[in-house]
Amino acid sequence: MRVAMIGTGYVGLVSGACLSEFGHSVVCVDKDAGKIAALKAGKIPIFEPGLDEVVATNVKAGRLSFTDTLADAVKEADAVFIAVGTPSRRGDGHADLSFVFAAAEEVAHAMDGYTVVITKSTVPVGTSRKVEDVIRKARPDAQCDVVSNPEFLREGSAIEDFRRPDRVVVGCDSERARDVLTEIYRPLYLNETPILFTSRESSELIKYAANAFLATKITFINEMANICEKVGADVQDVARGMGLDGRIGNKFLHAGPGFGGSCFPKDTLALLKTSQDVGATTRIVEAVVAVNDRRKIDMAEKVEAAFGSVAGKTIAVLGLTFKPNTDDMRDAPSLVIVPYLQGKGARIRAYDPEGAEEARKLLQIETCASAYETLKDADGMLILTEWNEFRALDLQRVKALLKTPLMIDLRNIYRADQMAEAGFDYVSVGRKTKSAHR
Repeated sequence: MRVAMIGTGYVGLVSGACLSEFGHSVVCVDKDAGKIAALKAGKIPIFEPGLDEVVATNVKAGRLSFTDTLADAVKEADAVFIAVGTPSRRGDGHADLSFVFAAAEEVAHAMDGYTVVITKSTVPVGTSRKVEDVIRKARPDAQCDVVSNPEFLREGSAIEDFRRPDRVVVGCDSERARDVLTEIYRPLYLNETPILFTSRESSELIKYAANAFLATKITFINEMANICEKVGADVQDVARGMGLDGRIGNKFLHAGPGFGGSCFPKDTLALLKTSQDVGATTRIVEAVVAVNDRRKIDMAEKVEAAFGSVAGKTIAVLGLTFKPNTDDMRDAPSLVIVPYLQGKGARIRAYDPEGAEEARKLLQIETCASAYETLKDADGMLILTEWNEFRALDLQRVKALLKTPLMIDLRNIYRADQMAEAGFDYVSVGRKTKSAHR
């Protein structure tokens, strides 16, 4: 199958590379000539474990290529995926679909013969039909079907998610388009992956509903953490007890500083706006958005309270990205917590294994080359992202480097009793504060 992937961002590049690994001939398209030149030179613009190897292997095999010329790629394609950005619009929170519609119009003019156009970008309900309207307005004689095929990739494990997904969702209205999508995902039949065919509207809503539900689980356990701190319970025990219930499951029940990233904040807000537009109230989603926004401020205040005052203090921050195994800083809790602490007079020195370069563009901070370098002579430390290399720090070395043995762990990666025994004042989320002196 000949495939054109419009957009070489996170979704487009991962999806294009993995489809080529399935044996399809894939051309990834992007208007950014510099990005295309870098990809041709083997430079991957995002950090995603294993992606560089998949790209290199399939480029060498001749199944994957890159171009900044959309027309040539689309003309030869049987299927065209639109995987461009849909950021929240400033002012109203709706998803900005301008890039999707612009790509659809270009695709319409470039198509040659029957083509399936697939919206891979996360888009509000009804967008695929609007994409079809754009195409038919630009090209009344177009021979095409428009399909919705949302992605469910987790940053940090996207390659494995594409290879072994829980399900593939396809929204389409024609048997011909269904046959094309079945062929595209045929390799997954070997793994007995469920492929759910629905209407386009259902497919689009499945994506938003899934992300909103997961965001709700995170927000719920964060509120349980607040109760735990008041009554002396342990949120990790509470989460474990909840997660063992098969009706609930143990995923996304980790208390912390609130969710971030490219999906949950944007998608919950977009779903909320859609519900308001159609007059179908979603009070739960509304609460999730509001509580998560407040959560980051609450955690900044928690850090401030642990220090007593942060004015004039140097705080060593470990982790800046919204989650480990990515360099993505979009809506990361650090983007709220760090400026808050700086506004209270703190000096921030930080280390992130992959996100430091991007963080420096967004935050006025000093970054270091290692965790231990960051800790030297700091008045205390703050863990914001649970990178694996932070899970087994040499605690005696950490204690010797810090001016004050204060660790604020907003990801609960250490045991409170262990930290007290090691001589630390230890503050975590949803658990009792432990002090070496009490």
